[in-house]
Amino acid sequence: MLFPRWKYYVLVFALLLGSIYALPNLYGEDPAVQIKVLNVQKKDTDVLAEINTALEAAQIQPKAIIKEVSGGEEDGALVLVRLKNAADQLKTQDVLKHALGESYSVALNLAPLTPAWLEALGAKPMKLGLDLRGGVHFLMEVDFESMSGAPLANEKIDDTLRVMRNETMEQTISTLRKRVNELGVAEAIVQRQGLNRVVVQLPGIQDTAYARDILGKTATLKFLLQDREHDIQTVLNGRLIPGSKLYIDKDGMPVLLQEKLILSGESVTGASTGQDRDGRPAVNIRLGGDISEFVKATRENIGRRMAVVYVEVQDHKVKESLISLATIQSVLGNQFQITGVSTQESKNLALLLRAGALPAAISIVEERIVGPSMGQDNIRMGMTSVVVGLGLVMLFMALYYSMFGILADIALVVNLILLLAIMSLIGATLTLPGIAGIVLTLGMAVDANVLIFERIREELRLGLSAQASIQRGFEYAFSTIIDSNLTTLIVGIILFTMGSGPIKGFAVTLCIGILTTLLTATMGSRALVHLFYGGRTLKRVRVGI
Repeated sequence: MLFPRWKYYVLVFALLLGSIYALPNLYGEDPAVQIKVLNVQKKDTDVLAEINTALEAAQIQPKAIIKEVSGGEEDGALVLVRLKNAADQLKTQDVLKHALGESYSVALNLAPLTPAWLEALGAKPMKLGLDLRGGVHFLMEVDFESMSGAPLANEKIDDTLRVMRNETMEQTISTLRKRVNELGVAEAIVQRQGLNRVVVQLPGIQDTAYARDILGKTATLKFLLQDREHDIQTVLNGRLIPGSKLYIDKDGMPVLLQEKLILSGESVTGASTGQDRDGRPAVNIRLGGDISEFVKATRENIGRRMAVVYVEVQDHKVKESLISLATIQSVLGNQFQITGVSTQESKNLALLLRAGALPAAISIVEERIVGPSMGQDNIRMGMTSVVVGLGLVMLFMALYYSMFGILADIALVVNLILLLAIMSLIGATLTLPGIAGIVLTLGMAVDANVLIFERIREELRLGLSAQASIQRGFEYAFSTIIDSNLTTLIVGIILFTMGSGPIKGFAVTLCIGILTTLLTATMGSRALVHLFYGGRTLKRVRVGI
């Protein structure tokens, strides 16, 4: 029974490498808060000092405050605050959001407890999916019909309308990602699903009403001049005036505005909350591009009132609100303020304007919430299923196939180590269906060994010697194992390609598990059997009961 020595080296190397990259999954994670500096003019020392001052004032004792290496100077500093428990984590987020203001993004995160020597080798634990970490899942649908000037309802759609749809989806995803970043969510997922749907997963978020409100709005601004040429009473009496529209201000008073735009929300390149001269909430607006018409309009209308109309589309409903009406006192340039808003309104408006307007209306067609405690329960149940499944399979193999079963059990443990290592190495996200894929992989790995051992039994019954039976058992069962695993691999690839969310999580684990099974059930098991039986003459060998 020949087994090349180089294959032992390959297996030992794979096991050592697999053990290193699977090891980080055993260390667990710290609840943490991730702070990113949005204002790149802030100095790193200022960031750390502000964080320390805020935490000391709130009497919060962090485990550590670490400045991490960011993607570059333009990205600002990245600081990670490790906490002792989830309660401190939530409290820290609230404290730092209030203390640091809008110059910082404050997000919940989980910080791995991986030792430095493993991190130096690039070894990281698997990321946990939403069903294991807790958070909210949205499935959003883009309404192409809401796009102005886009005849998308025709029966025949040429290539140019298909390009428009793809561009709309790309812009929608980009805008949603910006809004998610503004919400302060670490490791969020925003990805396209099918022709006109987008999946948004926000780990750690529990305030779904606020998240839904921010993500689902198509928000923009209109800057209009007050109509001083017509009598507003005429409109109140029911008569329409072409080119003008009646609005109601926050005090319930009617205001007649010209419908001609002097500036649209597309020119807004920056927005932040602030205060006016009297200390009242305001939104600081920064404009970009060609604003010559706006400058001209304000120059020619000094002393006239200009209105800011907030336009939002949510769930196919258009709502216009007059949020500001102020007298133009001087020529306006690329920076000015919007006043007359509450503190919360100024925050929401600034957030939506910074992220940009959605190119088309979107609606939420599915919403799922996973609480933190439910996520922990899922982890506990998932790990229990893996341990119980592995234990029962190993017990059965040891009892039924005796020494051959024990050797198969060793190969099964190696299979699990390699599976976890590969998933960690490629940055795969572990979900509850993914855990189901791990359990299924363990069963399939044992199935391959069962085929080999039963073939060895059959050869022994035909009267072949022990060594010859073992040799032929591995050789003849190999093609059957390849065929059965290959068909399952094809199904897994189809599930990954066509599926989404939980289905993809299951498919990834299944496909990786098939590859590790082919390695351990054939080469690994054979190496162990050769190591145990290959160096001696066997008159008789017993393959189980």
